[in-house]
Amino acid sequence: MNDPPAIIVFHGDLGELLGRGVRDGGGRVSYPVTRRASVKDVIEALGPPHTEVGGIDADGRSVGFGHPLAAGERIDVRPVSAPFDVLRPSPLRPEPLPRIAFLVDANVGRLAGLLRALGFDTAYEPALPDALLAEKAAAEQRILLSRDRLLLRRNAVVYGRLVRAREPDAQLLEILRLFGLKPPFETFSRCLRCNDPLLEVSKSEILDRLLPLTRAHYFDFRRCPRCGRIYWPGSHHERMHERVERLCRDLAG
Repeated sequence: MNDPPAIIVFHGDLGELLGRGVRDGGGRVSYPVTRRASVKDVIEALGPPHTEVGGIDADGRSVGFGHPLAAGERIDVRPVSAPFDVLRPSPLRPEPLPRIAFLVDANVGRLAGLLRALGFDTAYEPALPDALLAEKAAAEQRILLSRDRLLLRRNAVVYGRLVRAREPDAQLLEILRLFGLKPPFETFSRCLRCNDPLLEVSKSEILDRLLPLTRAHYFDFRRCPRCGRIYWPGSHHERMHERVERLCRDLAG
């Protein structure tokens, strides 16, 4: 007599991440248990990366990713819900992050600049292969943001997000809402190119690098200690500030 299959129920938007042909409907999957496997491996084989999972119950009791799936068992898989506080331990992630810091994959690269504009420590190295991206996220204790499911399934990745939105502004709102990040932000405090915190610099020290109109009309300047790029509250700064204000209004709404 064959053992009964396990029933795995994917709650919330996790059902939308299931592979084609595996759903019974409503995120419910009948899964034959033919080998010993952890619930994490089974979940990811069905579609959702482990970064999207906020809780797992086996026959009504909370379990971790390493729980071995048993025949006839009911598994309830619940999504990460907002606000996701990565600074506090949870059953699936007992080691919290020491701070909010991101690592952005190349497929959501424009998101890096927006997060930096708000003052968030955001690493972006588009040339790194997936294995090194995962290792960097782990070593530097960063939240990995990507649209690549295979990248987020790597064991080295603890905190991450499979970004659903396609447009950069919508992606930013998605991340801010998920992680409960609210204004006031430390806007324009980081280099948009290097991510380093900007340092105040006197106008006299950089006078020879300024165009005549900038020299005449602006007095507050910051400089990146790595690349030397100069920042001041010019028209580009004002446009970015308006964009950030609009995003903050959308966030509040």
